[in-house]
Amino acid sequence: MYRIGLTGGIATGKSTVSSILRNLGACVIDADRIAREIVEPGQPAYHDIVNHFGPAVLLANGKLNRPYLAQQVFSDPQALELLNRLTHPRVIERIEALIEQLAAGGYRLPIVLDIPLLIEAGMADTVDQVWLVTTDPETQLQRLMQRDNLTEAAAKLRIDAQMSLAEKARFAHHLIDNSGSLSDTQQRVCKLWKLAVSQAELSHS
Repeated sequence: MYRIGLTGGIATGKSTVSSILRNLGACVIDADRIAREIVEPGQPAYHDIVNHFGPAVLLANGKLNRPYLAQQVFSDPQALELLNRLTHPRVIERIEALIEQLAAGGYRLPIVLDIPLLIEAGMADTVDQVWLVTTDPETQLQRLMQRDNLTEAAAKLRIDAQMSLAEKARFAHHLIDNSGSLSDTQQRVCKLWKLAVSQAELSHS
């Protein structure tokens, strides 16, 4: 199965690119959605998180207090590393199971793995191409503040907690600049998708 690893910095517009790819017929596996599923009450990762971070991480209904947890890990690199260790292996396991299902069902187009921490998790070499969604720093900051209702200081803290876009670019086969118009982004993604489909067809032949 030909794999495209779609990644980017926080608030760079990766979801926009995912949506464009779905409209083009791509199957997109969303690692963030899987990450939410595996921390639902009763799941092994849920119990591990509660054991390590304590009952303060829970809401009254027993679900994880995601804003509280985010506040803890984005201000503490060790806590973030711990959370990643508790969740990443289970996300990867679920992704591989979904890929097997698609292959068994006869899916032949490139499969898009939408993984925010693709590079940080050491998964860049598990895909055929890495597509990095980028934007200029000011646009990224403003989008994050508006999207998550954060102060400038809090937004900068979250951006700084991630690997920089410049560093991620060293691992990327293709960059998708999402600083401009939606039309510009669509044109870039369509061009890359057609190229990837051709390469996937060659790999099957």
